[in-house]
Amino acid sequence: MKNAFLGAAILAGAVLTVGCSLSSSNKANEAIKQNIEENVREFVYPLPTAFETTEMLNRIEAPYIQTLCNDLSNAEGYLTEYKRALNLGVYSADMCYASTYNQQQGIMECMDVIKGLIDELDMTTGVDPELPSKLENNENNKDELTRLITESFYDSYDYLNRNDRGPVSILIVAGSWIEAEYVTTHISENTFLNKEMVKIVMSQREPLAKMMEILDQKFPEDEYAKSIKAGLMPLHEVYNSIVDGGITEEQIEKITLLVEKLRDEITAK
Repeated sequence: MKNAFLGAAILAGAVLTVGCSLSSSNKANEAIKQNIEENVREFVYPLPTAFETTEMLNRIEAPYIQTLCNDLSNAEGYLTEYKRALNLGVYSADMCYASTYNQQQGIMECMDVIKGLIDELDMTTGVDPELPSKLENNENNKDELTRLITESFYDSYDYLNRNDRGPVSILIVAGSWIEAEYVTTHISENTFLNKEMVKIVMSQREPLAKMMEILDQKFPEDEYAKSIKAGLMPLHEVYNSIVDGGITEEQIEKITLLVEKLRDEITAK
């Protein structure tokens, strides 16, 4: 099972860089990996969390733009399980983004919204009830914040799968991936001119392929899975059209527009 997790991580293809400085990132990253390997779960979380993408943005000194995050007031308008699960993933990615850039207020505001969505999705028993207070107590300790939030992703995913709610778990994963990709492609007015930003966009090819594989193989008849798979398919096709790792400006623009369209659809009330 350890190999299963590591294999999924390799397939995901994103460079593991958790932490603001290289020294602290390596320590935090190793601690997280060791903790995961010591507590092997039956249902392996399929992709790296949104921390990986936001940390890559932090590493290349991309700015923190709070307005890129989903409006917190939108949460009260999500009335279906489908919307709530997707946007739980969206707000989780926004919390990762805020945490990566040490935005304590953003972390706690996202946590309040996330707690509400968790309650509405009847997932309360799958999440540490003391998580909000732990986050607040460690607001200036980035390594511990990273550990707490990352572990909460794994715990929630594990809980949902153990309780026969796998389709809900993959919606959360999809929402988180879409939001991280949205932030990446909209943090600069011209992504293609920034080589490091292009690398980050390219790094999402394998995570998307892995997610499409899971949607297709694990939940082929589920309506939730079919719906989000249909939304992701145009993006998947653009990534598959990239030849020899040489992404073109046109492909970057297509990815940017498709991500924005899909993100607007899932975050709309």
